[in-house]
Amino acid sequence: MFGLFAGNRIERIDPVEAVTGAREGTVTVIDVREIGEVAATGKAEGAKHIPMMLLRSKCDPSHPEFDRALDPDKTVVLYCATGARSSSAGQMLCRMGFKDVRNLGGLRDWVRGGGATERA
Repeated sequence: MFGLFAGNRIERIDPVEAVTGAREGTVTVIDVREIGEVAATGKAEGAKHIPMMLLRSKCDPSHPEFDRALDPDKTVVLYCATGARSSSAGQMLCRMGFKDVRNLGGLRDWVRGGGATERA
């Protein structure tokens, strides 16, 4: 169903598939944008907000500040403003041991897929 890390890039996920997976609880959605970006536009409803600069501490299972709500065996869908940072973030998560990481692109892709937004 979901793709995996492919060489130096993270596979894209169809926005409808991402929204459906989030609603069904089969994927974890992470917004890697900076705090100011999220404050200005909101975020995908139900998404975890972990800015790119905090990924190493919050997403690395070996780090003392690891977010225990994250499951490296569960599909993770990342997004940012355009998809560039979320692709880089996906590569980092794969190196940390996450098994299935996908790139949604930007928040607009979430909305295009029928996803709701919320204020952080």
